[in-house]
Amino acid sequence: MKNSNETIKVTANQSKRTFTIRKYIDGKLFTKYRTLPMNQDEFDREEMNTENDWKQFLKSDDYYIV
Repeated sequence: MKNSNETIKVTANQSKRTFTIRKYIDGKLFTKYRTLPMNQDEFDREEMNTENDWKQFLKSDDYYIV
C-alpha cells in the first residue's frame, strides 16, 4: 500500500481576520477550509502556527468547508 503525502498550506486574510486552509494529498487539492473570524489577539497568535498546529486546529469546530 502506498503512503499518501499530505500537506497543508494556509493563507491569512488580515482584514477579515480569517485563515484559508488548503489540504493537499499527493500534490492535489483535497479540501479547503476557512476559519471563523477571530479577535486580533487570537489571529496574531494563530499566524505563528506550524503545519502540525493547523492539523490539530482542524480537529476543532472553529472552521467550515469552503
